[in-house]
Amino acid sequence: MNDVLVFRPQVRNELNEAYDWYESQQPGLGDEFLDCIDEVTNRICLMPESYAIVYRDVRRAVVKRFPYAVYYRIVSSRVIVTAIFHGRRDPKAWQSRV
Repeated sequence: MNDVLVFRPQVRNELNEAYDWYESQQPGLGDEFLDCIDEVTNRICLMPESYAIVYRDVRRAVVKRFPYAVYYRIVSSRVIVTAIFHGRRDPKAWQSRV
């Protein structure tokens, strides 16, 4: 199954902030971060129901190599990404978006 991927507006800001932070640590690291995000979102689109539900109907896919996770919901044939969150942040922040 190949579902349509939809990002909530806040997700773009989270990605930009993380990208900028990693780029400031080491040039090129921000691009590697985005590559890992692309990899996990592609896996989600191929098999959206293979990841565990962690809150209500929200599922979590962990990003390899970086301490982030992608939180998403499945609605019809769409995968709605509600957050891309650092593992040490308070989960109540992304839970309020559901």
